[in-house]
Amino acid sequence: MDNLIIGAIAGAVSRTLTAPLELYKIQKQNQFLHQTTTSIIKKEGIKSLWKGNLTNIIRIVPQMSLNYSLFSKSKNYLSETSFLTQDQVHFLSGAFSGSISIISIYPLETIRTRLSLQTNKQYYNGIFDIIKKTKIKKLYGGLKMTLLGYTPYNALHFMFYEKYLTFFKQHIDNHSGSYLLAGGFSGITSLSFTYPSDLIRRRLQLQDMSKYIPKYTGIIDVIQKILTKQGPSGLYKGLLPAYIKIFPTIAIQFWVIEYLKELRNH
Repeated sequence: MDNLIIGAIAGAVSRTLTAPLELYKIQKQNQFLHQTTTSIIKKEGIKSLWKGNLTNIIRIVPQMSLNYSLFSKSKNYLSETSFLTQDQVHFLSGAFSGSISIISIYPLETIRTRLSLQTNKQYYNGIFDIIKKTKIKKLYGGLKMTLLGYTPYNALHFMFYEKYLTFFKQHIDNHSGSYLLAGGFSGITSLSFTYPSDLIRRRLQLQDMSKYIPKYTGIIDVIQKILTKQGPSGLYKGLLPAYIKIFPTIAIQFWVIEYLKELRNH
């Protein structure tokens, strides 16, 4: 089975299973919209917990497909370079694959965020309505911050996954358990280093969506306004929900990858 397909399936399965946790995280990051999970369920029903998930699947399938495929190719190529350690190979491969994959699908990331944070289609009727109403520049809002944050995040989470996997395989007989734990803890560790970038990116993605959303001129302006109003802790708003979401998401993602690799090799 090709790495493109493995990455696509892993991305789709992991994001669909954890979509309600992703919605909860985004709500906590953007509380000025005064939305809660409970209020959304009351207004739109339980299915609203997967609001924006179709867009997320359309986004994550090509992103993870490219991400995992490019990571695997880069790792194989860099592994032949004698002066790089294994950790350096995984880090550099993850940085390269992460940056290329996120650039390729970024407008869909913005669209998914906007669809997730509206109630009863108050702003947009769907994907194409957002594209029609939103300038191209706004669809790429937060891309610089995303590259500054997602590139090291992706690099770290591939690097830490390999390190955690080695550790857990030495202490756990069950391979599935090792994959899940290694994936979950790699997500938690990587997010701990890069979380503020995700918060800033979300703020920039939502520009002009609603009158309740603060206006920012760029990355520095977001940081300054958050620090002025909330202090340093404001940059970590929603971190706990992010931890709750990231552990099962990355755990499932890597478990599916390893499972599909085993199927391919048999």
